[in-house]
Amino acid sequence: MEKQIWIAITFIAFLLSFTVVGIYSATQKQNTTTDYLLASRNVNPWLTALSAMATGQSGYLFIGVIGFTYKVGFASVWIPVAWAIGDYIAWWLIFKRLRLVSQQTDSDTVSSFLGQENLGQKNQGRLITIISALIIIAFLGTYASAQLVAASKGLNAIFGWNYQLGIIIGAVIVVAYCFSGGIRASIWTDSVQAVLMIGSLWVLFIVSLIACGGFEELWVELHAIDPTLTNWIPANLPWGFFPYFLGWVVAGFGAVGQPHILVRGMAIDSADNVALARNIKFVCGQMNSATAFGIGLTARVLLPDLMTSSDPELALPNLSIELLPAVLVGLMLAGLFSAAISTADSQILSCSAALSQDLVPSAAQSYRNAKIATLVVTAIVLTIALAGDNSVFALVIFSWSVLACGLGPLLVLRVWQKPVSVPVAITMMIIGIIVSIIWKLGLNLSSATYEVFPGMVAGFIVYGISNFLIKPKNLSKE
Repeated sequence: MEKQIWIAITFIAFLLSFTVVGIYSATQKQNTTTDYLLASRNVNPWLTALSAMATGQSGYLFIGVIGFTYKVGFASVWIPVAWAIGDYIAWWLIFKRLRLVSQQTDSDTVSSFLGQENLGQKNQGRLITIISALIIIAFLGTYASAQLVAASKGLNAIFGWNYQLGIIIGAVIVVAYCFSGGIRASIWTDSVQAVLMIGSLWVLFIVSLIACGGFEELWVELHAIDPTLTNWIPANLPWGFFPYFLGWVVAGFGAVGQPHILVRGMAIDSADNVALARNIKFVCGQMNSATAFGIGLTARVLLPDLMTSSDPELALPNLSIELLPAVLVGLMLAGLFSAAISTADSQILSCSAALSQDLVPSAAQSYRNAKIATLVVTAIVLTIALAGDNSVFALVIFSWSVLACGLGPLLVLRVWQKPVSVPVAITMMIIGIIVSIIWKLGLNLSSATYEVFPGMVAGFIVYGISNFLIKPKNLSKE
């Protein structure tokens, strides 16, 4: 009981520190929708990088990746490696131009950017904006619900609270962050949380590796538990290793379809600083991925019973309780909880932007309506989280793929200002989503290559066929 009290004190202390950062950010805000949604496009590259890393990795890393590594072993390493390569390519090719073009077209949201009217088709881009906004609310909302589930899993493992209570607490904190200063509060608190994520993961990894007796002993123990855990190449790949690896590279590139990450590229203070932000994000992200991978492996040795008697996605909180003093358990719980919340608040803001700015344009310039939209979206996300699947890894992977396939190809074309007619743009979004869902649920081929690959390729094929069949004489820029 005494240990739990100290865990709670430490956990609450960290949460209060994040709240202070969020409240302080409110002193820098302006009561405009552009400031609420994009922090007036004036975010420091270090804050952009740390925030993008925190919101991209989130509870998916602390809960999903560690749990997946626990089950699969060394072969799980290829997912974060391939993902990092794809993500780096996306930032290298797309994000600098995204910052420039989004300002040139006066686009405050991802949906408005996709529906931009630079194609000689006045007022027709509205339909693209509406459909993309609906996609964002539906699937980014599901993604956000996975973060609330991740946060609740940490609270459940350490305090024994049921998932529903943890989900509700997470939702309340998200609303507080969003209301305090919009995207600026989200980015500032994300950045503090990113530092905590890095520190807490390193602490647990080092302690757990020492408990296993070092790298060599870890390998021996894993091999003794199950020889497949020490295989570097995943078993039973239907088409072999290369298609599998390529699928996850394209998954990382799928960042071009994730509104909560794209808005950070739109909000950075200068397009010239995107390269610096990209490199900072890459280095910090790989540090986190490496330690999460190590924690998943050590947990399999130190907590073998999770595989049968509990949930492997609870490896991190359970390992913390087993190995760390109360204060450091509080640190780990705060790291996990803040990682999940940092993503959820960003996603809810992106969904509320889609609702208040894109679906209800009459309310677009109302700062008050932007906040009301945040409440509405939070209620939707809370409902999904309370009623949905408790597998964080599965929820995140599915939501990421649909957003990447539905929005990614069109966003790439918009960034490079290629002419796309309204029917073609809508067809690209719909076909991309349908192909990804059929690939995963109908054909069951995700184990061969992740569904983002065929889904995004399908979107680009639609564009290629349309260009071949339809002469773009009426689609030139005005």
